[in-house]
Amino acid sequence: MAAAPSPRVGRCPVGEPVPAAGPWAGAAGYEAYVGRWSRAVAPRFLAWLGVPAGRAWLDVGCGTGALTEAVLAGWSPASVVGVDPSPAFLASARSHVPDGRASFREVAAQALPLHDESVDAVVSGLVLNFVPDRPAGLAEMRRVVRPGGVVAAYVWDYADGMQLIRLFWDAAVDLDPAARDLDEGRRFGDCRPGPLRDLFLAAGFDDVEVEGIVVPTVFADRDDHWTPFLGGTGPAPAYVASLGEDRRTALREGLRARLTPAPDGSIHLSARAWAVRGRRG
Repeated sequence: MAAAPSPRVGRCPVGEPVPAAGPWAGAAGYEAYVGRWSRAVAPRFLAWLGVPAGRAWLDVGCGTGALTEAVLAGWSPASVVGVDPSPAFLASARSHVPDGRASFREVAAQALPLHDESVDAVVSGLVLNFVPDRPAGLAEMRRVVRPGGVVAAYVWDYADGMQLIRLFWDAAVDLDPAARDLDEGRRFGDCRPGPLRDLFLAAGFDDVEVEGIVVPTVFADRDDHWTPFLGGTGPAPAYVASLGEDRRTALREGLRARLTPAPDGSIHLSARAWAVRGRRG
């Protein structure tokens, strides 16, 4: 997998700042980019799991706390522990999720700070494909969940159904063939039903199922659609931040040419996530 270009500071032609940031450095940038769409997926994902009230949950790769917040709002948990390796994301989660049932810890998925068989449900939103050693991460999730408990995750359908990202990389590759190596649709070929099912089966889970969840992603106009790519957080925004002004302008116009606005100028796209769940026998 090729590394993303090193971001640098610049300004787009209409004056928006393009921050110098790593792919996952900023909580606000993440929310503007894909966090808000993850929040739309979360309640439907949790309803699909059907975990009863009063249970102990673990949110692996909790990020800014969107999934933890959805668990607290709709599923009356006894507790939710959120873990993430990003201090910036955890700071945002702590500030936005003040509920006393929630706690957050800085740690990676491959080394969960919980005892064996200590939670009833383990969930992970938009993280599994970024875990460097997915079998090791799933082994840890299986270790901490009680027998009969559920482990579940959702990831974007980068290759096809997450239109915001799919259209971006198609436009980027048209202008820069080297961007093909950064395209999540190519990098994360296992974000599809078959590979996700196989991954959970190989981890030893029972009753493995995969489900598609589609949510609308609506933008006021072409400018509103472009703005999320200026936040520096995530592979596509980090790529935009790495470009000089001329190349960034060309990419913006190439992407806009792929959009078909509604009569009022709004842009209507959709985002599909693949959700996978299994139970510990």
